Amino acid sequence: MPTRFRWVTIGLIVALIVINYVDRSAISYAVTPFKTEFGITDTQYGVVSSVFSIGYAVFAFLSGPLVDRFGPRKVLIAAVALFSLTTALVPLAGGFVGLLLIRIVLGAAEAPAFPAATRTAGRWLPASERGFALALIGGVAVSGSLLIAGPLLTQLMGAVGWRGMFWVIGGFGLLWIVVALGLLRSTPEEATQPNDAERALIAAGREAEIAHETPGRTDWSALLRNRNLWICAIGYFAWGFMFWGFMYWLPQYLSTSFGLSIKAVGAFAIAPWAAGIVGALVGGFLVDRVYRRTQSVRSRYTIMGVALLLSGASLIPVFLDPTLTVALIFISCGVGFGFVTGGIWWVASIDAAPSQPGTAAGFADAAFAISGVIAPVAMGAIVDSTGTFTSGFVTMSVLALVGALLMLFATREPARTTVAPAPETV
Repeated sequence: MPTRFRWVTIGLIVALIVINYVDRSAISYAVTPFKTEFGITDTQYGVVSSVFSIGYAVFAFLSGPLVDRFGPRKVLIAAVALFSLTTALVPLAGGFVGLLLIRIVLGAAEAPAFPAATRTAGRWLPASERGFALALIGGVAVSGSLLIAGPLLTQLMGAVGWRGMFWVIGGFGLLWIVVALGLLRSTPEEATQPNDAERALIAAGREAEIAHETPGRTDWSALLRNRNLWICAIGYFAWGFMFWGFMYWLPQYLSTSFGLSIKAVGAFAIAPWAAGIVGALVGGFLVDRVYRRTQSVRSRYTIMGVALLLSGASLIPVFLDPTLTVALIFISCGVGFGFVTGGIWWVASIDAAPSQPGTAAGFADAAFAISGVIAPVAMGAIVDSTGTFTSGFVTMSVLALVGALLMLFATREPARTTVAPAPETV
C-alpha cells in the first residue's frame, strides 16, 4: 500500500501560501494607521498596494526559470526568509517612499511561491490528483488565508498594535522555514519518507511529462507562441483584477460605504473569502473529475470560462443596488465563482507547456501580478475622483466577460503526449 507523504508536501505548500497571503493582505487592515502615521491619501495607498505587484510581476516571470534550474526547495526557503524579514520592516518604513520600497521587495520575495508550488505538484503528484491539489494551493489556501486574515489581523492589532501585528506575522514565515528544512524536498526521489509503492504511483502519472522536460533550458520562443498559455495569462489577469481589487479595497469599501468599524469590517469581510473556499473546492473536484472522464485539456478552459462568466455577472447587482446585504451576497458570489478557477490556472499552465512547467507557471503568474499593479491604483483613483467604487466594479465585470469569452471560444486542444493514468490508491 502506498504511503501518502506527497500530501504532507502539499500541506507544507498550502501553509506557505496561507502565510504568504496573510502577510501581503495585512496592509489593507492598517490603512487608517498608515494615513495617520505616514500622511498618505487613498491614491497613495493604492500605489503602495500596487507596487507590491511590480516586484511580484518581474520576479514571477524570472522565478520560473530559477525554480526549474535549482528546484523549489532552495528557492522557497530563500524566498520565505526574505519576505518574512521584509514584512517585519513595514512598521519601520518611515513614510510613503519607504513603504514603496519595502512593498516592492516584499512582492519580489513572494513571487516564487506559485511557480515553485506548481513545480512541486508536478513532481510529487500524478496528473489525476493535481487539479484538487492545486485547487488547495491556488484556491483554498488563498481564500482561506483571507478568510482568517480579517479576524486574525484585527485581533493582533488590538492586542499588540499595528506595528506588532507586522512583527508577529513576519515570525510565521521563520517558523515555516524550520519545518520545511526537515520535511520539504523538491522531488520524491530526494525524500526518504515515501515508500516504493508511493514512488511508483507518482511516477506512473508523470512519466510522459518527465520524458519531454528540458531541465535548465528555457525555450522562450515556444512559450511566446503558445496560444493557450497566452489565453491563460489574459484570463488570469481578468480574475486577478477582481481578486486584487477586493483584497486591497474590500475593507475600505465596507468601512466607508456602510460606516462599519474596523472589527465589524473584519467580521463582514469573512463572507467573500468563505465563498472562495467553497468555489475552490468545487473547481478542484470538478476539473479532476471531468479530466478523468474526457482526458481533454480544453475541458479545463471551459470550466474556467463558465466560472469567470458567472463571477462577472454576479457583480452587476452590486453597482445597481449597493446596500450592505446586496453587496455582501453578490460580492461573495463573484469571489466564489472566481475561485472555482483558483487552482486550475496552474493545471492549465502545466498542460499548455508541460516541458517547462515552472516557467509557464511564472508566465501566467506574471499576468496575474500585473493585474495586481493596475487594480489597486485604478480603484484608488476611482474612489478619489468619484467618491464611490461603482466604476471599479463595472471594470471587474467587463474584464471577467472578456476572459470568459476567450476561454470558451479561443482555446484549442493541444497536441501532447498522453499521461499514463495513475493506479488507484487504496
